[in-house]
Amino acid sequence: MTIAKAAAIGGGVIGAGWVARLLLNGIDVAIYDPDPEASRKVGEVMKGARRAYKKMLPEGLPKEGKLTFAKTIAEAVKDADFIQESVPERLDLKHKVLAEIDTHAPANSIVGSSTSGIKPTDMQVAMKKHPERLVVGHPFNPVYLLPLVEIVGGEQTFPEAIEVAKEIYASIGMKPVVIRKEIEAFVGDRLLEAAWREALWLVKDGICSVEELDDIMRYSFGIRWAQMGMFQVYRVAGGEAGMRHFMAQFGPCLKWPWTKLMDVPEFNDELVDLIATQSDEQSDKWSIRELEKIRDDNLVAIMEALSRQNKGKGWGAGELYNDYTKQLSKLASKKAKPALKSKAAKSATKAKAEKPVKKVAAKKSAAKPAKKAGKKKG
Repeated sequence: MTIAKAAAIGGGVIGAGWVARLLLNGIDVAIYDPDPEASRKVGEVMKGARRAYKKMLPEGLPKEGKLTFAKTIAEAVKDADFIQESVPERLDLKHKVLAEIDTHAPANSIVGSSTSGIKPTDMQVAMKKHPERLVVGHPFNPVYLLPLVEIVGGEQTFPEAIEVAKEIYASIGMKPVVIRKEIEAFVGDRLLEAAWREALWLVKDGICSVEELDDIMRYSFGIRWAQMGMFQVYRVAGGEAGMRHFMAQFGPCLKWPWTKLMDVPEFNDELVDLIATQSDEQSDKWSIRELEKIRDDNLVAIMEALSRQNKGKGWGAGELYNDYTKQLSKLASKKAKPALKSKAAKSATKAKAEKPVKKVAAKKSAAKPAKKAGKKKG
């Protein structure tokens, strides 16, 4: 499914990242954010995104979609095919915003939430009209470059809505992964949280500094994970005997006292000062905007390098990078030849864009209740 028009509710770091990815795919976006600084902040993210995309496509970018700042949620979502909610992680706020989206958005639109940990079942109770169209669409920062999006359905989410969401996210160059069971924090953030807890202990106990810990990650397993992930890397570590040998060899380590994962250091001012001071020593010579540029340049370079592997077909994120840059190049080639569409053609295009989700709603309303997704508690 292609998106004719999108809406973004919330223009912080993640919301602005979604706006950038959508606009740079030529999609019109209406955004609502009550922050008086929203226009400036989104503009800063757009500046960085354009710069990164020019490195990906030096021959020229597609024609950008049109960005509109709406005065209300109702105005932003009124004719959107796809809506991405990215407001702060407070359930009461999510309920208020999603209820308003549900009231005013077209019945056939898909609603994605950028939440990093709240279960969709707990959010969709606020949607009295069409809770079946809500999915979690959890991205990783920067949204305009990192392709992964975790898709999670709630108890009321239609399976067809998940399929349409997959198509939507894939159409803008992302790698959608459907999480099989609904659980708080999903998969990516659970892994990150585990590493973060251990890292806090290692710094607090004086085992290493913030900078030393980052160096240990970025000069070793961080590079391995970037191109294979955890399990495939460990399979290789097992040698010719593979994963079974690796697990037999290192399985006993799981009983050794190597981790403080189940114990969390007291999050007090002393710990915050320790981490923040060491972080300043490590990175204070760069502004946040400079660090964003460095990060984006590094990410493009890594994905570009991976794109040349596997006899030019690309490997992992590099394979998707090849497909995405080809897709953007096709869009860019069209911008020089704008076609004037007749009123009838525009109506047909709009009808075609709406059809997949309308079909879902109609089909499910006549069918028996959908199988509940993710009933099991996390």
